[in-house]
Amino acid sequence: MTEINPYIFRAYDVRGKVGIDILPEVFSEVGRAYGTLVRRRGGRTVAIGMDNRTTSPPLKEAFAEGMLSTGLDVVDIGVNHTPLLYFAVAHWRLDGGATVTGSHNPVSDNGVKMVHAEAAPLREEEIQGLLATIRAGDFERGQGKRTARSPREDYFAAIAERVKLARKLRVVVDAGNGIAGSFAPELLRRLGCEVTELYCESDGTFPNHLPDPEMEENVRDLVAKVVETRADVGIAYDGDADRMGVIDDRGRRHEADLILALLARDLLTRHPGAQVVFDVKSSQVLADDIRAHGGKPIMWKTGHSHLKQKMRDDGILLGGEVSGHMFFGENWYGVDDGILASCKFLELAAQTGGSISALFDTLPHLVSTPELKAPCPDDKKFAVVAELAAEFKGRYETIDIDGVRILFPEGWGLVRASKEAPERGGARGEEVERTRACLPPCPTRRRAPRIRDSDLDAVSAHGPGATSMIIVRPPPPFSSTLLLVV
Repeated sequence: MTEINPYIFRAYDVRGKVGIDILPEVFSEVGRAYGTLVRRRGGRTVAIGMDNRTTSPPLKEAFAEGMLSTGLDVVDIGVNHTPLLYFAVAHWRLDGGATVTGSHNPVSDNGVKMVHAEAAPLREEEIQGLLATIRAGDFERGQGKRTARSPREDYFAAIAERVKLARKLRVVVDAGNGIAGSFAPELLRRLGCEVTELYCESDGTFPNHLPDPEMEENVRDLVAKVVETRADVGIAYDGDADRMGVIDDRGRRHEADLILALLARDLLTRHPGAQVVFDVKSSQVLADDIRAHGGKPIMWKTGHSHLKQKMRDDGILLGGEVSGHMFFGENWYGVDDGILASCKFLELAAQTGGSISALFDTLPHLVSTPELKAPCPDDKKFAVVAELAAEFKGRYETIDIDGVRILFPEGWGLVRASKEAPERGGARGEEVERTRACLPPCPTRRRAPRIRDSDLDAVSAHGPGATSMIIVRPPPPFSSTLLLVV
């Protein structure tokens, strides 16, 4: 049996370094395990696709062969963005689907995202169960058939039927050479937008910048192009287009929780009192604005699978994460879709008649620190967070649905353990200085009790003072701070 690193089986998907942990022979086994899961749930037909990374084709072939060997029929949708796979599974009423994608991760990474029928996410325990199936060699057997079919036109037609722009908008699209460039510009033009393309040529080596709109350095060229062309708005997508970001006409980047606040206002005009779900990293502005417009804010665990499942369990029509995932349950399939999110946002913006910047100016703007990531081994990070949570709970109001969110009089802070892979490598001095520079001098800052620096080898990449940066009442002008123990 092929030796498999258990750490590639993460909370939301299977993912790792290509050529080290992610190999065709590994994906063949994962495909067999996933196919077995689908078969034992009564499934017969699934879809498969891939992004435009250069390493994706052999991985997709291996995964497909694994599924076929369990007796599943496989519909190959070709090169796709992840939401297109979700759409194909739900729209064609298939029994599941998988897409090979590294999303916004570095070129050296790749992985696979898998869903059940109706594009329902696999639960964390189901992903871990794939490894158990592989180790036991407990596979279904058979020989399925493979066909090819594209959902592209069905997808475009479905969105065009649901999204109507009241006026033409000038839009700059930055796909970061990810797969969104093969879909978003054409769809936006069909909706009536005037589109300027930036890095929309498909190139899975991502020569210009990583396709990750959550990071400010990745949208600098988009900011410049929006200002240069006097566009109404700039839209950036991540590598597999399940996330998006917005640059307004003044060249300002806006966090996704503020985008969600505006989308929630729109939803609440049609569904008064509706629930809107968001992750624990979201700002207080979002919850306050939902409440002010008659909605019910629901804070939940970070992670696209967690939020999608919460929406399904409670019948919630809209959700989102600070990372840029937006989930649509109103007349859609309850999945995250960056391209659909951009279309819905443009529809809202076109209705107002004013500028995009004026739309965002209707929301309070509070300043937050960047997300600070402290590398920590998997076997220590949850204990580190638990110690910090115990310390805070005695002195402040806290929320502990995912890590611990501390409610200070002047703002809030969050410490949580990432579900991503543990970081590797030693400390770098420039990282220490960048992280320390994120917070101004503050007399209320103090070291975390009972957490020894030796235990936070864990946070070596940010130096011995890392614990002092998380137990802090954010000084003006900061409203929040966050440390993610990865």
